[in-house]
Amino acid sequence: MNPTIDDIDLQARQGSVAAIIQLLNEHFADDGIRTRAIQDSGILQLLVEAPTADALPQEAVVDEVRHVLESISPRGISRVNINSRIVQEQQLLWLDEIKRDPAKNLLWAEPITLKRPNPVARLWRDLRAPRQRNPFLDDVYQKKPVSSRSAFWRGLIGGASLALLLLMVGWATKDWLGVDLNLRSLGSAQSTDDPAPTGQDPFVLAVRIAQQSVEDGKTATTAADWLDLAVRWQRASDLMAEVPPEDDRYPIAKDRVQTYAANKVMALEEAEKRQQAN
Repeated sequence: MNPTIDDIDLQARQGSVAAIIQLLNEHFADDGIRTRAIQDSGILQLLVEAPTADALPQEAVVDEVRHVLESISPRGISRVNINSRIVQEQQLLWLDEIKRDPAKNLLWAEPITLKRPNPVARLWRDLRAPRQRNPFLDDVYQKKPVSSRSAFWRGLIGGASLALLLLMVGWATKDWLGVDLNLRSLGSAQSTDDPAPTGQDPFVLAVRIAQQSVEDGKTATTAADWLDLAVRWQRASDLMAEVPPEDDRYPIAKDRVQTYAANKVMALEEAEKRQQAN
């Protein structure tokens, strides 16, 4: 099942960087501008590229980016640094290059802070949004015995109403007041960027997601396929980053954080190629 436009919009509102890039690239398609992004120390580092400097007027591009992001109001993202440069060949470590010598690598850069959405309006929009599958946990649940899946769904349905209400109130409070609520105690993840569920080994889950992504990558043909893979690689990278330093597997996990992030970027590049070919 490929992600629909509604799925991508929902993922972007939940804070998925891959989905945000997809929507920004669609917005700037007619202007010849393409975007890349990565979260760095709580800031969304956004790169906008075009063949010429004339295609990247600072004021206009910043206004457009702000408009798109505030219309999405991605959860957990309020600070954005917009970096602009002439389009270059694919570089997986573009942020490192920019940080090393911004004067040489950038046309201009501007930080912005997004306005927080009205919590009531956001709550209403989230409630009306179509529900989507979770591509990261499908494989986990599909491999469980039927009896385990039945018990899981009975337990989930039993407390669904109360959990949903508490989560929605928590999201609205956190976004509006900036309060760091520990929603994980409710036993439910608020987005695909949340840590591994209680009892799940993040290293093992990340490897499982990565293995499935490799297999699915062999048959991916559409932009939606590659976008889905990009989201999975980001999830795998985030899970590897949760492995604590005292874990014996920490050196491997640290290396795979970068590897999976690089795979995500390549998947986004493939998604962009497929989209432009249509």
